[in-house]
Amino acid sequence: MLPATDMSPSACGPIGVFDSGYGGLTILKGIRQLMPEYDYIYLGDNARTPYGTRSFEIVYEFTLQAVKKMFELGCQLVILGCNTASAKALRSIQQINLPQLDPSRRVLGVIRPTVECIGELTKTNHVGILGTVGTIKSASYPIEIHKIWPDVQVTGQACPMWVPLVEYNEFTTEGADYFIQKDIEELLQQDPQIDTIILGCTHYPLLLEKIRKYTPSHIQLISQGDYVAKSLQNYMERHPEMDARCTKQGLCRFLTTESVEKFEESAAIFLGQEKVAVQHISLE
Repeated sequence: MLPATDMSPSACGPIGVFDSGYGGLTILKGIRQLMPEYDYIYLGDNARTPYGTRSFEIVYEFTLQAVKKMFELGCQLVILGCNTASAKALRSIQQINLPQLDPSRRVLGVIRPTVECIGELTKTNHVGILGTVGTIKSASYPIEIHKIWPDVQVTGQACPMWVPLVEYNEFTTEGADYFIQKDIEELLQQDPQIDTIILGCTHYPLLLEKIRKYTPSHIQLISQGDYVAKSLQNYMERHPEMDARCTKQGLCRFLTTESVEKFEESAAIFLGQEKVAVQHISLE
């Protein structure tokens, strides 16, 4: 059992990064590279992954459980390092739950930081999104892009097999090539004028080599880690009161709802490091 932490509004604690599985580790990696002095807790709900095919109600319920747990563990700011959770749960948690749980804490997503730069990157004003079924069905990317860049045309393509390929360590196989090529071709058939593609899932950086292989060279591929990290750094500069509440000892804890051994093995792939210490946790 992990110890609870002070829940008072004036308490200090780490930055939390949550994902349904391992993909959020690519977000954590980008953030830690840019902001290594902060403390972090990473929580993966690996026992209930994937979220991409689940209903809005279930994703909201599971994500809220994770946010509450991370608040109990002292996190003052939680990043939903999962596109599906950001698409299906973030707004409800921000508007409904956060005022009741603790109005002084914050929960942020990965979609907004990614779309803020899109209008400056595309030359044709035609952008593609590759994502999970849940992210594409939510239309979160078109909605957020059109708020900032109303002239940009957005086309989405669901890639239901990509996350399982990564989660089961099959992303380097020839079988992976079939699904990646098929989905990219279907996206570009929908809109041949696309010149910028957002990788709208945090698992997809591990597929980047194969994605590049089947994407025409004139098309830019936008991976989220760097953009989310820069956005968080900017957020801290604009909100010194939150920055002061985030502890800075360069520490990082890893928590999983599933097998500790499997998480340690997979984390090494996502983070590019030999071994991380992981603890098991329950959200229910």
